[in-house]
Amino acid sequence: MNKAFYNVVLLVCISLVFVNCANRGTPDGGPKDEIPPKILEELPKNFNTNFKGKIIKIYFDEYVKMKDIQKQLIISPPMTTQPEITPLGGASKYITIKIFDTLQPNTTYAFNFGNSIVDNNEGNPYPYYRYVFSTGSYIDSLSVKGNIVDALKRQPETFVNVALYEVDSTFTDSIVYQKKPKYITNTLDSVTTFSIENIKAGKYMLMALKDGNSDNKFQQKTDQIAFHKSFITVPTDSLYTLKLFSEALDFKAVRPALAATQKIAVGYEGDYTKMKIKVKSELPPDFKYRTTKDEKKDTLYFWYKPKLEVDSLILNVSHTTFDNDYNVKIRKQKKDSLMINANPSGTIGIDEPFKISGNIPFVNFDISRVNLIDKDSVKVDFTTEYDSITNTYAFNFKKKEEGKYSMMVLPEAFTDFFDNKNDTLQYSLSTRKASDFGFVRFTLVNAKYPLIVQLTNEKGDVKAEKYTTKPETIDFLNLQPSTYYIRVIHDTNGNGIFDTGSYLKKIQPEKASHFKEIEVRADWGYPETLEFTSE
Repeated sequence: MNKAFYNVVLLVCISLVFVNCANRGTPDGGPKDEIPPKILEELPKNFNTNFKGKIIKIYFDEYVKMKDIQKQLIISPPMTTQPEITPLGGASKYITIKIFDTLQPNTTYAFNFGNSIVDNNEGNPYPYYRYVFSTGSYIDSLSVKGNIVDALKRQPETFVNVALYEVDSTFTDSIVYQKKPKYITNTLDSVTTFSIENIKAGKYMLMALKDGNSDNKFQQKTDQIAFHKSFITVPTDSLYTLKLFSEALDFKAVRPALAATQKIAVGYEGDYTKMKIKVKSELPPDFKYRTTKDEKKDTLYFWYKPKLEVDSLILNVSHTTFDNDYNVKIRKQKKDSLMINANPSGTIGIDEPFKISGNIPFVNFDISRVNLIDKDSVKVDFTTEYDSITNTYAFNFKKKEEGKYSMMVLPEAFTDFFDNKNDTLQYSLSTRKASDFGFVRFTLVNAKYPLIVQLTNEKGDVKAEKYTTKPETIDFLNLQPSTYYIRVIHDTNGNGIFDTGSYLKKIQPEKASHFKEIEVRADWGYPETLEFTSE
């Protein structure tokens, strides 16, 4: 064997040895760790009594970290000064709770960690860990259980606080605005049921809160609320259903300000329909005004003429529960130009009106200057309805499937508040064929009238609606193919709209019934029976 051949063989053998060693030592990852961390020790022991300490330590068999602790951790009763929980940013084999608050005597405290304690490597949670202690000689062991529903939605929000306020000599209805509850729990992110644990016997007000800023107090503008219709007595075996709703905002005006020449913007919260605006300053005999609403914002515009040579105006804004005067500074501003918008554009529904609106209030409309024709150049009759608050004309006319329509609006058809007039306007509209749409017919069983029958999308936005006051079939025609969710509002007061609840007035929201979703297809439809329960 020559030397060159020997060297080649030797090199191949060495290479095979290294490859074999590399393969033998390459890890395959193994099975994924799905075992949650285990608690080795709690100091002081969980469920201990006569607690007087300030520091609690919980030791684990592996490194753990905190996840979403601000959302997940619920302390009952709530503490005025929040404890310090570590680790926050890193990992450790133990959790430390440092208490700064002055603890109430003879009270059972519970730290509900939810799923916030997870192992450092795989994020496996230690599920729903609770650390409980009492400053008295025994642990309170009573509970209140139930479930959360939403007044309008098919499913309620997640992370809903459920609380008990003790009904004693200091209790008032306004306590939910001012103080934290006696006991509290949270539905967290996966369930709609609740259980308030470790409470003592007594009389309580039971309520729930989707708490916008996590302060455990009700704020009408940002929070949803639910409350049981009467006080409850603990111990109890009852299961309680709480219905979450958003209150209608109490009316409040925002300080008015000049938005343009002879145009004052008045912002508001709540229901604007009973809102009145007037000038209290001295005015000329020919003074005139109009009020319109912003399309998107909660703002009314107060238009006036003639132009006033003053530095300020005293504007009064009133409502059934509100009355206030404001000093509005008048300064040089740009004047609005008339802009006209139309809706819809292009395709229009068979039963849909065509709308023309302007940014400055209309004061005159000359119908003779509007011409509407179909695809055969045949004149189409139409009627109009004017909504002064939105400054919109709705044009109603009979349409045919696969129709084409042309509207010409000649100059000076519209005259606005400042005597501006439109130029020539032209619009083209068309309808689709009937087979592009679907339909559904509802038969109602055991229904109590009146009812509002709604078809919504998955988010709960209303796509079609019918109102009924007597037994009859309900037809929804010309529906866009889609999946619809069926919601029926039980219109108790017969005003044709959904009425929400009021905590202070102790009014529950009107009932909403939900049924299985339906799939509407093009050129297809079917009958559906909606059967109501007797409750």
